[in-house]
Amino acid sequence: MNFRSFAKENAPRLCLMGITAILITVTGIVFRQSVIRILPLYISLVIGLLQSRANRFAPLLGGFNSILYMIVYLYLGLYASAGYALLFSCPVQLLTFVRWSKNRYQDSTQFRAMTWRQRTAVFVGSGAAVAVLCLILNAAGSDYSLLDSLSSLLGILISILTMFAFVEYSWLMLPSGLINIALNLATMQAHPEQITYLIYAFYSLICVTIGFFSVRKLYAEQRTQIKNKNTERSIPT
Repeated sequence: MNFRSFAKENAPRLCLMGITAILITVTGIVFRQSVIRILPLYISLVIGLLQSRANRFAPLLGGFNSILYMIVYLYLGLYASAGYALLFSCPVQLLTFVRWSKNRYQDSTQFRAMTWRQRTAVFVGSGAAVAVLCLILNAAGSDYSLLDSLSSLLGILISILTMFAFVEYSWLMLPSGLINIALNLATMQAHPEQITYLIYAFYSLICVTIGFFSVRKLYAEQRTQIKNKNTERSIPT
């Protein structure tokens, strides 16, 4: 796909990305936010657009961008998020790109779904992990232990599900987006310049919502193709 056809097909998303970039730039100047804190947001705007299409290059770009986010999280005192960005998000996203490329489908990958037993186990395990992490962060003096824990553990779970191409990752991106908005609202009390991240959080929520439907569409296409192939094999020749 050349640039002209890509721009035409994604015109509304590109317009949204441009508007968001302008808002981030203006508010960054007004609140005198440092360049190092704004830079990863511009890269994330492109990642958000790719995620809305379930594009396999989104995790590749996201892996390198995680290093910049680690620096920002340390500045804000979000220690769980900083550790997650450097030690987990970066390598896992790079591995995701490798796995998605090996099982590519158009510009995305071949998706699969979890069983109900797997979903139940993940839900129970995640709840227990959130409780333990909240206790640890409270003991460490974190100001946003609950939101920080939810954001970090959801991010870890989403990253794992994404790496193995489970469609459920796109479901969890929606509550994760809402939690990120709440986390940015909370940190704005001490850091008003965090408004740039709040603006991005709303943009990201729109992108992951679109991405949810993109994944559903791709998965439905893949299931139909598999069903048709099985039907052809069952027909005697």
